[in-house]
Amino acid sequence: MGLSFKQACLVALGLAVGLSVSLQLSALAQKTVEPSMPIDDLRQLARVYGVIRHDYVEPVDDKKLLVDAIGGMVAALDPHSAYLDKDAYRELREGTEGRFVGLGIDIVPTDDGKLLVVAPIEDAPAWRAGVKAGDLISRIDDVAIAAIGADEAVNRMRGEAGTQVALTIVRAAAAATTTTIVRITRAEIVQHSVTARMIEPGYGWLRVAQFQEPTVGDLVARLAALYRQDPAMKGLVLDLRNDPGGVLQSAVGVAAAFLPRGALVVATRGQPAASHQQFRARADDYMLQPGADVLASLPAAVKRLPLVVLVNSGSASASEIVAGALQDYRRATIMGSQTFGKGSVQTVLPLTGEAAVKLTTARYYTPHGRSIQATGIIPDLAIDDRSVDDSAGAARNGRRLREADLPQHLSNGSTLALHASPNDALDDDVEDGERAAADYGSASDVQLRQAINHLKGLPVRLAARRP
Repeated sequence: MGLSFKQACLVALGLAVGLSVSLQLSALAQKTVEPSMPIDDLRQLARVYGVIRHDYVEPVDDKKLLVDAIGGMVAALDPHSAYLDKDAYRELREGTEGRFVGLGIDIVPTDDGKLLVVAPIEDAPAWRAGVKAGDLISRIDDVAIAAIGADEAVNRMRGEAGTQVALTIVRAAAAATTTTIVRITRAEIVQHSVTARMIEPGYGWLRVAQFQEPTVGDLVARLAALYRQDPAMKGLVLDLRNDPGGVLQSAVGVAAAFLPRGALVVATRGQPAASHQQFRARADDYMLQPGADVLASLPAAVKRLPLVVLVNSGSASASEIVAGALQDYRRATIMGSQTFGKGSVQTVLPLTGEAAVKLTTARYYTPHGRSIQATGIIPDLAIDDRSVDDSAGAARNGRRLREADLPQHLSNGSTLALHASPNDALDDDVEDGERAAADYGSASDVQLRQAINHLKGLPVRLAARRP
């Protein structure tokens, strides 16, 4: 029997090359669907296939021809749908567990034949080589991506640990656009998604780099460690900058750590009836495996702890779900810059032969019914470190590329009328040069310092409004 929509492992991330995606690993495809078939169009497809086999200048491998046709059909839908061959499917499953071989980047195709880096995974090969969120990849091993397409480009980036690939990186900075060739050695990536430390007495910093299966348990352990260091903690900064997303249930669990039990975290809505779901702050909606509620051991003070959430244009999908829920309930002040706007669910539907289709099946909606898709989350307080959000990365019309800039992106959709239960009511007791990701949480982290100032009731340096 197949898993239900809610039981499936929903992942929220782009294409995966040691990349990330917001997905749903599902067995729904095991249920046979018999739609009415456009017979005439299928006959036309068969004729084209026959013409290519018979008349093309040289022999074409049948399997490759059909796989390419399937891949093209799925990829034409939107930037996040894709056909996953055996290797790609295996890599995606491994990535949700936090261990895989690759480069460690989250990418999406652009309309001019390049790949946009949503975010590099911290301490992964691409990150160590200097690849940044917002970079555009134009060539792979001296082959133009525009000539081979996004799917083939991703295939060429995959490979065995210890092998090397050369990426041509286009980066738009304040002064000029630069093009450089970056050589990256593929490696096994073991990602620890949660880090934390006390910034100063009373104020903690907790960073989620990506939402993986162990993330909620890791968050509980890190928060417990912070409280052991300072039982009278006065405020916390939840850092989601350049977090490209991950497993949806983990995002629900992270939000649930700070919300009352039963509070609505996110709703999904798509064409299939099974996609009409609500995920709440309860164990059934964030526990991926049966067992005791992992959040039960959290100190009760966490629910009332003043909270700031830091986001930027590299915060996507599952990150936006967490930020949107905490913003809707006014449980946290969202600070930073507008997020990426990746507000769609991808369901991974297994096929025969150990392959799968990653298909966009729904949009995400915040507790107040706001669609994240192509809009993202607008911070309550716009702050930026210009070296991170303005100078670094590819820009269009003076700003970083986001979901709305991608070809064939899904539209925002309409607002949903979601009705919160009594358990959703919250007390409003919350106070209203380039830099690498390694500096997050450091003394030179300008945005973090602004967040701490806000928690302490001190003035915050807001971003200048642009015309």
